[in-house]
Amino acid sequence: MQSVDLTGMRDDAGRRPFLTATWRYLVMVNYEVPPALLEPLVPAGTELDTWRGATLASLVGFRFLDTRVLGIPIPRHRDFDEVNLRFYVRRLVEDGTYRRAVVFVREFVPRRAIASVARLLYNEPYHAVPMRHELQMDAAGDGGAGRAAYSWRAAGRWHDLEVRTRGRPTLPDPASEAAFVAEHYWGYTAQRDGGTVEYQVEHATWRGWDAAAARLDCDVRAVYGAGFAEWLSRPPRSAFVAEGSAVAVHRGRRISFPSGSPSPAARAGAGR
Repeated sequence: MQSVDLTGMRDDAGRRPFLTATWRYLVMVNYEVPPALLEPLVPAGTELDTWRGATLASLVGFRFLDTRVLGIPIPRHRDFDEVNLRFYVRRLVEDGTYRRAVVFVREFVPRRAIASVARLLYNEPYHAVPMRHELQMDAAGDGGAGRAAYSWRAAGRWHDLEVRTRGRPTLPDPASEAAFVAEHYWGYTAQRDGGTVEYQVEHATWRGWDAAAARLDCDVRAVYGAGFAEWLSRPPRSAFVAEGSAVAVHRGRRISFPSGSPSPAARAGAGR
């Protein structure tokens, strides 16, 4: 597995990462959805990003391991699962390039304290629910069959996300859909006042396994809303398992808006 040295890592202001961890066995199941479904959720200052004209939403499940906040491990909160629904945006920055990023629709973790901190500091849509996982990936590194499954309990029942793998893990072609989905190093979160917080995530490029089969057993309407029910109930467009690596999540900062552009509050009001 590739790794990244987090020792001494600092953000642009010279501060150490807010959170470090290792993410392992990321199940990524991807669906094409209409842009109109996601546009109301796009944070101010960003725009939907597409893969060759397709607007994608991804269900992602993975293991959080050796989690530390400001370098300090928190007892009983170091190792846990996460399942999230996310989509993709981009933001034009001062040097004329785009930052490609993710926006989360909903995130599930099993620890109430983790969900509370994420909501408080980033306004991320975290919810604490019972969770479990089944990982059979030992043989997958040698090209054997592998399986990674994550389950969460919400809306009165268990929901399951599963991918079975084939072949050996490989680095994605930079021009591939797998790279578009996996290789994002920024996140944006809409704030209650209509503003936007940006944060950076650092990690190595992940090797991944192709999917032999993917399965979502979920009451999408109850968990994610009626708008997603039609699209996430269809067969996925693509699926794979990323090996993962050490990661560093930096502190969020509010982004500024160009002079003359609508204020975040005005944009939020227009979207209601």
